[in-house]
Amino acid sequence: MIVAGIDIGAKTVKAVAIDEERHILGTAVVKTRPDFPAVAREVLDAALSAAGVSADEVDYIATTGFGRYNVPFRDLQVTEVTCVARGAAFLFPESRSALDIGAQSTRAIRLGEGGKVREFMSNDKCAAGAGAFLERAARYLEVKLEDLGELSLKADSPQSISSVCAVLAESEIINHVSAGQSVENIVCGIHHSLATRAQTLLSRVRMEGPLTLVGGVARQAGMVKALETVVGTKVNVPAQPDMVAALGAALLGLQRLQKREQGKAA
Repeated sequence: MIVAGIDIGAKTVKAVAIDEERHILGTAVVKTRPDFPAVAREVLDAALSAAGVSADEVDYIATTGFGRYNVPFRDLQVTEVTCVARGAAFLFPESRSALDIGAQSTRAIRLGEGGKVREFMSNDKCAAGAGAFLERAARYLEVKLEDLGELSLKADSPQSISSVCAVLAESEIINHVSAGQSVENIVCGIHHSLATRAQTLLSRVRMEGPLTLVGGVARQAGMVKALETVVGTKVNVPAQPDMVAALGAALLGLQRLQKREQGKAA
């Protein structure tokens, strides 16, 4: 059996192909475009190419993300929260909480046995509480988005970013720049601001350790360090944190397919 999971996010679309032994065969990521069926097919083909298999060999396809309903060739659609929980628990079986920081939203999840969702909470969709704020900050500071993580680690006096509104937070960044603060200290302050908002969500779901961080923002080492400082514990980070929801979709798709096949056998 070969199963694929596709995660259609606000910024990127990810795909993961697995086999019946739950081995990851191939992954792929492309930028999100308005034509969801086309971009889903593109990313799926890329993942299958990486896996060395053809589209005809795929037995089941599960989708997640905000565009999950717009893939006509899917067999199953699953919410992001459910997929993140399953993917995090698969990669780190000891996980009891998961935090997903994506481009447009942040989700805190308390996990039960086998990665089942016991409780979850999402942010209020304001850019100041998710990865999009980092993109805007990078533009203001005239640095590359991918460099923010390392810049943050070099800070010696992090500058507070206290506003809960993205517009006001951007004004704070401009004020720090005008005051001559270093980019490193400003970026570190931004990471701590995101971590503090995330910690609030985690508290609301009654976070239990260990904690696993997923989503594209998890690629930034400075963000991981800030979160560990704020929550006071080590944080698990997958090698491909932005692929976890797609992986979870594939795992749930495989589970559904196996149940269906067992039913036929019976």
